[in-house]
Amino acid sequence: MTPVLAGLGNPEETADAMESVWLTLQDLNLERVLRIVLLFAACLLVMRILLHILDRTFQRLEVDRGLRTFVRSALRVVLWLITVILVLSELNVEMTSLIAVLSVAGLAVSLAIQGTLSNLAGGIMVLVSKPFKADDYIDAGSVSGTVVEVGLVYTKIKTPDNKMIYVPNGQIAEAKIVNYTGQEERRVDLTFSAAYDAPPEQVKTLISDVIGAHPKALTKPEPFVRVGAYQDSCIDYTVRVWCATADYWDLHFDLLEQVKAAFDANGVEMTYPHLNVHMMGEQNK
Repeated sequence: MTPVLAGLGNPEETADAMESVWLTLQDLNLERVLRIVLLFAACLLVMRILLHILDRTFQRLEVDRGLRTFVRSALRVVLWLITVILVLSELNVEMTSLIAVLSVAGLAVSLAIQGTLSNLAGGIMVLVSKPFKADDYIDAGSVSGTVVEVGLVYTKIKTPDNKMIYVPNGQIAEAKIVNYTGQEERRVDLTFSAAYDAPPEQVKTLISDVIGAHPKALTKPEPFVRVGAYQDSCIDYTVRVWCATADYWDLHFDLLEQVKAAFDANGVEMTYPHLNVHMMGEQNK
């Protein structure tokens, strides 16, 4: 009996299990060996059939690859455990003591890896709920980037500056997730400022013309261009334009550049905060 087993369970139960195995091995004959081999082969065949059925089912349902791997591995472990129990039962091994030892050992292992189990549970939640998938750009807590792979324990995220971050799934499951590429279309929100001297209708027309000429700006939903606020030295114009998600940043930067060029070409000043000081001459006494 090893020290580990002695520390995990009742020494008497462990000794009984070992003695039962030894006595069974002494009573083996050719007929029993053949029966055990046939039982083991039948279990392997059933295992292979069940795993094949599971794979076909996953393909038909288009289950996520990470979830598919986890479920298949878990089922494989369970089937192997059942196979071992059936074979030991055929050997007339006393199962009560052996199961007691294994259960205590399993409890000790689960306590030692509870952090990993938490991440594993988080990975299952992510795979089942599917808040994001590979190639999505997300913001999960303090990490932003493109999802490279969703694993069972870690999610690999590549940041815009090409860093690879492995985020524990336990943290992702508890964080607020913003998926920027989860939808086919996305809205570009911008604000342009123009001087009070520029007629609002002229400014709105210039902005609308720039938007209408851009090939990546969608016409439905209709672009929104309205006066947003009256500031101390300028008028703010709120602009909202829809586009395909993949075209978001191209449209965003193009509008910033092209609207400024249209303002310059038509004499519309994009003002900045300034202060006018009026000097009053001293009155004659």
